[in-house]
Amino acid sequence: MSRFKENLMRAVFLLTACVSIAAVALICVFLLANGVPAIAEIGLFRFLFGMQWRPENNLFGIFPMIVGSVYVTAGALAVGVPVGILTAVFLARFCPRWLYKLFKPVVNLMAGVPSVVYGFFGLVVLVPFVREQFGGRGMSVMTASLLLGLMILPTVISVSEAAIAAVPASYYEGGLALGASHERSVFHTVLPAAKSGILAGVVLGVGRAVGETMAVMMVAGNQPVIPGKLTDGVRTLTANIALEMGYSTDLHREALIATAVVLFVFVLIINLCFSLLKRRERA
Repeated sequence: MSRFKENLMRAVFLLTACVSIAAVALICVFLLANGVPAIAEIGLFRFLFGMQWRPENNLFGIFPMIVGSVYVTAGALAVGVPVGILTAVFLARFCPRWLYKLFKPVVNLMAGVPSVVYGFFGLVVLVPFVREQFGGRGMSVMTASLLLGLMILPTVISVSEAAIAAVPASYYEGGLALGASHERSVFHTVLPAAKSGILAGVVLGVGRAVGETMAVMMVAGNQPVIPGKLTDGVRTLTANIALEMGYSTDLHREALIATAVVLFVFVLIINLCFSLLKRRERA
């Protein structure tokens, strides 16, 4: 009977894994089948490096949106990664037990806040703050970066904390035995040992930042031009799709799906780079 249950559960696990793989494969097939012909019709160079997005004139250049996505994602990482990693170190190695019981649920709660709520917070709080302190209209690269940096914090904190907590206690104790202080043992022994897990948290944060739509759309300004400074408006790839998919037809709709293909490839490259980094660390 136990052997039957074991085989049954093995079959269930295999089935669920196959369903997941099939779902990803179907998404890939849909994107490629609908997006690649549009890229071929528009022209790969004109599509990727074109400076103008004017569907009414059959101009489908997404380079400003690619640059906008890179700017906003880089800004979010600059804001969220240092704060997230240091918070994870504090929770894992410095936080008193009574305070941990307060902080940890708050971090988990941040992960469950809907994107539109973050967007509304950015619109009401961050946009006026950036406008008054740095100039411009307030809806800008800086505002979107600050908001996305806040949104990726729960992911970076949770994954990094788990990685730090998984480091064997002997690493920390070895540092103390060699005469290092508590802080030096944590930052020079435990943290380097957990860098693979921390990097995984950063990559997940990048995925969240690249794929975010609603919140960015509410605070970025949605201007399909390359921003000259941090206080200029910007439009990301995801926002471009969300803004125009509802009324697009024919080549315009196919160009938006092709934009999704570029976004998919962008995320795939990030994951491949992460895999290469992990292999190099193991080697």
